[in-house]
Amino acid sequence: MNEKFFHLPKEKQQAILNAGYRVFSQNSYKNSPMSEIAAAAGISKSLLFHYFHNKMELYLFLWDECAKLTIDFLTRYECYGQRELFESMERGMRAKLEIFRLYPDMAAFTLKAFYEKDPVISAAIQKSYHQYFNLKADKTRINMDPEQFIPGLDIPMMYREMYWASEGYLWELAQSGQMDVARMEQDFTRMMAFWKSVYLKKKE
Repeated sequence: MNEKFFHLPKEKQQAILNAGYRVFSQNSYKNSPMSEIAAAAGISKSLLFHYFHNKMELYLFLWDECAKLTIDFLTRYECYGQRELFESMERGMRAKLEIFRLYPDMAAFTLKAFYEKDPVISAAIQKSYHQYFNLKADKTRINMDPEQFIPGLDIPMMYREMYWASEGYLWELAQSGQMDVARMEQDFTRMMAFWKSVYLKKKE
């Protein structure tokens, strides 16, 4: 990657990232032409290749930016220092919705990338995903108070269930082509209210 990309104004960087997220989220890796990404970003194809040597480099850079932006925003919203699970999750929801406002196609891109069929891309994505996922999970859970939950709860299973539900919800939205941030906020708020009613110890 050419370091000159980082010398561009932030607005131009964001335009290129958003163009990549949009095109790659709508097509497979193989069927996403660099010319279409360049056109969506408002630059020439040759200039896009000046910043990124090839399509794979751009694709993996976009994926890595997703992870870095997510951790950066979760840190800013103080998600990692909370002892109560749903306080952390609510802060995380606000952080991620802010990301989606800045990068509207990022969520759809991450889902598309996770299930990408190209064997080289898939291997790189899966390796990166597990590194970042484990880092986020460790940082989130380190201060969690287990006494907040109902007695006998299988806490790891609870985390997996909520993760699967969230991923399934986002996949359904991505498939419909309607990544509506306001709707996502309403739906996740309702899901968290339900999870609270099921998993949290009742206050006396």
